[in-house]
Amino acid sequence: MPLYEHVFLARQDLAQAQVDALAENATKILTDNGGSVVKTETWGLRGLAYRMAKNRKAHYVLLNVDAPPAAVAELERQTGINEDIIRYMTIRVDAHETGPSAMMRRSDRDRERGGDRGGDRGGRPGGDRDRGDRGDRGDRAPRFAREEMGEL
Repeated sequence: MPLYEHVFLARQDLAQAQVDALAENATKILTDNGGSVVKTETWGLRGLAYRMAKNRKAHYVLLNVDAPPAAVAELERQTGINEDIIRYMTIRVDAHETGPSAMMRRSDRDRERGGDRGGDRGGRPGGDRDRGDRGDRGDRAPRFAREEMGEL
């Protein structure tokens, strides 16, 4: 049977138990149609690049699937109907990754570093650098304030 990776994004206001129930429901759909789920990974609540259906975050779940195309088509049909799922994507792969996925390895690496992205300036390169003496900057009052005082 062909191998697939199915990732879905669930609404941010769902509890983790509800997200797990969505994954179990997807597994049930696949097994009822002659397929199987090899591995399930929950990537947790993560920020989205842009708002989707009024959500700024979503629960990410990955399913490694070994199923016939008809079972995957049924899974996608059911997923599209479910209002708790914001987005989903299914791709066919030659082989499943062994061990944790790249997303899980990345989060482990971040935990080892303590979540620090370098520098003291919110992750931007350069850290806390000395800007040196900036010299006399003149009158910094707004223009309208200087007009009222008769300076302009």
